Amino acid sequence: MSRFDRYLLSQLLALFGFFALVLVAVYWVNRAVGLFDQLIGDGQSALVFLEFSILTLPNAIRLVLPIAAFAATVYVTNRLMQESELVVMQATGFSAVRLARPVLYFGFCVMVMHAVLSNVLVPASQRMLGERSAEISQNVTARFLNAGQFMHPSKGITLYIREITPTGELLDLFLSDERSEGSRAIHSARKAFLVRGEVAPKLVMVDGSTQTLSRADGRMAVTRFSDFTLDLAGLVQVGETAQIALNALPTRTLLTASPEALAATGSSVAQFLEEGHTRLAGPLMSVAAPLIGFASLMLGSFSRFGLWRQMALAVGLLIGMQMVWTWGGSAALAGANAWPAVYLGPVLGVVAAMALLWQAQRPRRPWRSAPA
Repeated sequence: MSRFDRYLLSQLLALFGFFALVLVAVYWVNRAVGLFDQLIGDGQSALVFLEFSILTLPNAIRLVLPIAAFAATVYVTNRLMQESELVVMQATGFSAVRLARPVLYFGFCVMVMHAVLSNVLVPASQRMLGERSAEISQNVTARFLNAGQFMHPSKGITLYIREITPTGELLDLFLSDERSEGSRAIHSARKAFLVRGEVAPKLVMVDGSTQTLSRADGRMAVTRFSDFTLDLAGLVQVGETAQIALNALPTRTLLTASPEALAATGSSVAQFLEEGHTRLAGPLMSVAAPLIGFASLMLGSFSRFGLWRQMALAVGLLIGMQMVWTWGGSAALAGANAWPAVYLGPVLGVVAAMALLWQAQRPRRPWRSAPA
């Protein structure tokens, strides 16, 4: 690698780190606000909020990598053009294609980071996030149980607990069940415990009684017990067993689309292939985006006012590539054999960048003065 390549690559990597940090911070803060409302509102601790926020970081970084690479390339290229450094290199005989070589190296570096995130870190974090979400959805104490107030976890259910000890004991519990049209049941206990069940948590009540009132004849039956276990399935809406998310599966599993995996996720073959090939095609966007930014600015010449028209062209091409990328994903979801469409966006981006570089290195014709 020549000295110029190392110099330009170092400039690109430094600015890339800055833009990536800013964009990730903006995305993370936006995501953290929703997580804070959801988790803290459900009674979770700040540590759970921090854990969920950290698990969303790999996906946030993956999303901003192409944009950060594009912004870094445009910024560095514009600055080098204003300071005449690229003009000097062109005067020494460097063509636009030759000047783009460190940008290509830079794109490959970002592509490797993007590939590792898409195929390793993001699926792993999504699996951990899904497991923790399932655990929290089963945590009825955090979601529904608050001491000293009447709660209605579902229609027809009224629950009151005088105190919840640090060890999880529920003291002086009152539970009214009016879901049945023919009877009404009231459970009361001196203390109770929550234990995990296969489908839903179970409530173990100690030293209490159950009063059952028949609405037809007005008779009441009272049953006293030393301990009684009540299944909370149907009493509280703890949610059904969630299916495995596609973004939590390994890439190899997505590409093979086995019948077992399809049954476990409830997804189609087209969805599997679209997700798998998107993970492979996404890193190519990290190569195409900086090339488009550099090639567009190379169309301009030295100007102290900047290359605003070329920047607008670069942004327009980036938006166009993203639109093609989105269309390709939609086409791949429409049919199992349409998965090559997800590669169309980055491929067209690279082709457009090469065409711009070829146009930039063509000799420019001088403006002809008007005849006197």
